[in-house]
Amino acid sequence: MDKTVATAVEALQRAGLKDGMTLMCGGFGLCGIPENLIKAVREVGAKDLTFISNNAGVDDFGLGLLLQTKQIKKMISSYVGENATFEQQFLSGELEVELTPQGTLAEKIRAGGAGIPAFFTPTGFGTLVAEGKETREIDGRNYVLENALTADISLVKGWKSDRAGNLIYRYTARNFNPMMATAGKVTVAEVEEIVPVGTIDADNVHTPGVYVNMVVLGQFEKRIEQKTVRAS
Repeated sequence: MDKTVATAVEALQRAGLKDGMTLMCGGFGLCGIPENLIKAVREVGAKDLTFISNNAGVDDFGLGLLLQTKQIKKMISSYVGENATFEQQFLSGELEVELTPQGTLAEKIRAGGAGIPAFFTPTGFGTLVAEGKETREIDGRNYVLENALTADISLVKGWKSDRAGNLIYRYTARNFNPMMATAGKVTVAEVEEIVPVGTIDADNVHTPGVYVNMVVLGQFEKRIEQKTVRAS
């Protein structure tokens, strides 16, 4: 089955993107973000969206573009410190934020993709993170019950894909992408290269095509959030 789609906008239209949906967005900082699909969300114009993402991009790139247009209603994230627009909208009450410890966020997504509805973790016990949640003592240690996360659409960024949607990620750009690919009802991947089926060694596949509904060939800026160089 050929899962390639001509454009990111077409892929999101086929995925049924509409107001009020929950989307997962891969990436860590600006590394491994599906930047073409984010721009396509902006072009499609869906609003009141909930985004599950490690962070919220920067002011003029990544998910920051959707904050500019106020298409995001809620963010479920672990780190949001690089985006002044995010800060302004949160403080003004325009943006709902659910901060989650990073490891817990990763496991909530992985559990969602694995069909596990909830799990106990010691992280956050006795803090604001645990407020309103079930707690339990197990073998003398206290735990917090965390619910799994899933999404209507997962947006992920790979390095290479074949036409059947088998994905390879490159180095640290893998980050949250593989687990998010499994946790969406529909998963759209954008990649740097699309190759014929059979070209990728099965042992090298990071995300099997069974989890991927559509693949888009993208053009990438690959921005860096903060660059620090040694003085000459």
